[in-house]
Amino acid sequence: MAFVEQAHVNDIGLVFRVTVYDTTSTGGTTVADISGASVKKFIFRKPDGTTFERVAVFTNTGSDGQIQYATVDGDLSGPGTWHLQALVTTSDGTFNSSVGYFKVNENL
Repeated sequence: MAFVEQAHVNDIGLVFRVTVYDTTSTGGTTVADISGASVKKFIFRKPDGTTFERVAVFTNTGSDGQIQYATVDGDLSGPGTWHLQALVTTSDGTFNSSVGYFKVNENL
């Protein structure tokens, strides 16, 4: 997962982008073609443990495995360590990415 280097409370338009991978039974990974995904979303967990979901969109066609979301007013509501996980549903099933984390910094 790719995460922003700097996030601040109530940043608007901050883009989160995730690449979804397929993992083989032998431990190899390849970029997943999710172009046919019917559901694409990000699940955010705030420092207080509460979660919320946002609809993600393809960065291109989905064949590159990438989805993204740009924050809106109120998304990054407090400072601390946040977590993010992507979820996609394709004709093969529903799949979750690994969980990543990022820090939201305070403003003056």
